[in-house]
This record gives sequence, structure tokens and C-alpha cells, in this order.
Amino acid sequence: QVQLVESGGGLVQPGGSLRLSCAASGSIFSIYAMGWYRQAPGKRRELVARITSGGTTYYADSVKGRFTISRDNAKNTMYLQMNSLKPEDTAVYYCNADTTSSYAYWGQGTQVTVSS
Repeated sequence: QVQLVESGGGLVQPGGSLRLSCAASGSIFSIYAMGWYRQAPGKRRELVARITSGGTTYYADSVKGRFTISRDNAKNTMYLQMNSLKPEDTAVYYCNADTTSSYAYWGQGTQVTVSS
């Protein structure tokens, strides 16, 4: 099993920045990709960014140029640097890990609110 713990959410003004962290523990050797998803009230959960074990990244069009996903393998931690935040970025952000056993693990979520 894999355990994921997110941190770093909060309230920020439009144009501001936040950095989310996702610490992984357990059977981390089985992880081949990790990602950040978000879910706003009344909307479906959507993929924001993803990074593979080889370092290949993917970004949703809505965050390209503003968000950066990265991982520190020594710390077993993934990050999402979010800049130029907009009110429409407000959501609960979830960390996800895809494993070689075809099972996906999720963190508990962290709230990001962008408001003046």
C-alpha cells in the first residue's frame, strides 16, 4: 500500500502563489506516476498535472505556464508550485499515485481558495 499526505493549501489572493506538497510512504517502489487533481464544488474531479517516474510531465491547458509539478525522490515528495492563481483555481486538490499493481492511491485533499 501507498500512503499520501498533502499539505500547503490555504487562502491566497488572486495573482498570488502557493506550493502544495505530497509526501508518499509505504510501497513507493511500485509508483510509476504521480499527479495532482482538483475538484471544485459541483464539478467533476479533473487532472491538473502529472509526472512519471522518468520525469515526463503533463499539464492541463488551464494551468500551463502557471503551475509546475516536480518531485524529490530523495524525500519521496511531489510538489505543485502554483503561480498567478485565479479564483477559478479554487478547489480541493488531491494527490494521486498510480502503481504497477494497477491500483491508484489518493491523499485526503487540501483546500485551495483564491479570493480577495
